[in-house]
Amino acid sequence: MKQEAHAFNLVNPSQLSFRAPKTIVLVGLMGAGKTSIGRRLAKRLEIDFFDSDHEVEVAAGCPIKEIFNVYGEEAFRVGEFRVINRLLDQQTHVLATGGGSFMEEKTRNIIKQKAISVWLKADIDTLVARVSRRTDRPLLEDAGAHHDVLSQLINERYPVYEAADVIVDTFDEPTNTTVDRVIVSLAEYIRDRFPKDYVLKSI
Repeated sequence: MKQEAHAFNLVNPSQLSFRAPKTIVLVGLMGAGKTSIGRRLAKRLEIDFFDSDHEVEVAAGCPIKEIFNVYGEEAFRVGEFRVINRLLDQQTHVLATGGGSFMEEKTRNIIKQKAISVWLKADIDTLVARVSRRTDRPLLEDAGAHHDVLSQLINERYPVYEAADVIVDTFDEPTNTTVDRVIVSLAEYIRDRFPKDYVLKSI
């Protein structure tokens, strides 16, 4: 068993893939890299990729910012739950979720029931560096507020994110490097929890 636990050291992570027994849901704060990592992870696993924020916008026919402004956050969360629940009933895929999705107990519960959740955990410096390069974050329109807002979100959300099935530390590094770490962590989790579905393949 000890030898098997170290088997991944014999394989270059960039050449490692596996069959996902359930949809893989990525959770984490803005700037954690859920979308960019999710797209490459899905490609490596040869399954589809979805972004819940995008799917909510498609279903609503308007941007998320407009949903918040016109209908309020509660209405958005109701629609978000419906979209995520529908997506989790589809064929296995990788799903990137919004930063607040996993904070909703109802949404968190269906993710726990129907998927494998992966928290992309980043420290404050990594998050600030990433979101500072973005111009589409309404919550962070004031550049000077980046650190304060993200620090508050870390305090509020990280204790809840701890409930994720898999936790992977991320840094301000090449995306493929993080994807390699996600692949290895997921392979170990699937080996331990879904042994009948544990099928490794080198790509």
